[in-house]
Amino acid sequence: MIRQWYEPLIFSEWMRRAFSFLNIAVFMLTATVVFSEFRFDWFETLVGGYLESTNDSRPETGAIWEAGKQTANAQEYLNQIINKREDTRQIAHQAASFIDLSSSLLPGEWVTLEKQQFKTLYMALEKSMAVKIMDPVQLVWLLNGSTLDRIFCEGSLEGIKVYFIDSENRVIQQVDLKKEDLVEIENGEKPLAGKLVDMDGFQGRIYSPQNFFNALFELPGDIIPDLIANPKALLRQEGKITGVGIWNEAKNGYIKLGFEFEQAGVKQIVFVKGREWAVWQLSLNIRRNKD
Repeated sequence: MIRQWYEPLIFSEWMRRAFSFLNIAVFMLTATVVFSEFRFDWFETLVGGYLESTNDSRPETGAIWEAGKQTANAQEYLNQIINKREDTRQIAHQAASFIDLSSSLLPGEWVTLEKQQFKTLYMALEKSMAVKIMDPVQLVWLLNGSTLDRIFCEGSLEGIKVYFIDSENRVIQQVDLKKEDLVEIENGEKPLAGKLVDMDGFQGRIYSPQNFFNALFELPGDIIPDLIANPKALLRQEGKITGVGIWNEAKNGYIKLGFEFEQAGVKQIVFVKGREWAVWQLSLNIRRNKD
C-alpha cells in the first residue's frame, strides 16, 4: 500500500490521482483568483489602499536620499573645516612676525599660540616698535609671574586680537593690533623716499644736523636712549644726514623724528621715535641755542 501511494504502477492510477477532487478544487480556486485579478484589478487596489493608509508614517524616498546627501555634505564640510583649521594652525605657528600672523588669520579664525612663540615674535621687534604692542615689563609678568595658561589669537576685520587667558579660562590681558599699527610695526623704520620739507607734520620743526646733534649732546647721557629709541635704523642707512625734523604731535607717549639722508643725489627719510618728555628737553635746547 505504501508503495502504491508513492509509486503508482498503472496509468489509471496516475489519472485518478491527477483529477482528484482536491486537485480540481485547487486549480479552480487558482483560476478564479487569477481571472478576477485580470478582470477587477483587486490586488492592485488592495495594495494601493494599504500604501495610502500608511503613507504618513513612511518617509519618502526623496527625503531619505536628501537626508543622506545632507549628511555626506556635512561630513565633507566638517573635514574641510578641520583641515583648514590645521593648515591655519601650521601657518600661524610658522609666522616670523606679527604681520605674518595677521596675514594667516581671516576674520573669525583663531589659533592658540605657544608662550615661546609670542615671546620670539615680540623680541624680534625693535624696542621702539615692541612697546607699541606691550611694555616689556608687563610681558615679563604675564609670561613668568602671572597665572597665564595659554595665548589665544583671533583674526578680525581691523587686524588681530590677542588674548592672554589663565587656567580658569579668564582673560587677564587683551591686546588689539589694528592693521595700520601692524603696517607701522613692519614699515615704521624703513626709509621713505622724499624730503622733510614736503611733509606737513614737520613744517617749522626742521633743523640742520649740526644744530640737532649739538642740542642732543648737551642732554644728560641717560636721556639719549629715550630720545632715539632705535639708533640701529639710522646706522643701517647709507649717505649723509642733511636735515632732522621733529613731528608736531605726540602719539602714545612718543614723538616721531625724521632724519633726512642724501646719497648719490637721492634723498630718503628714516623715522625713529623718542619719548615725548625727552624730545621736549631736546626742543628746549635747540631753541636756546638758536637764541
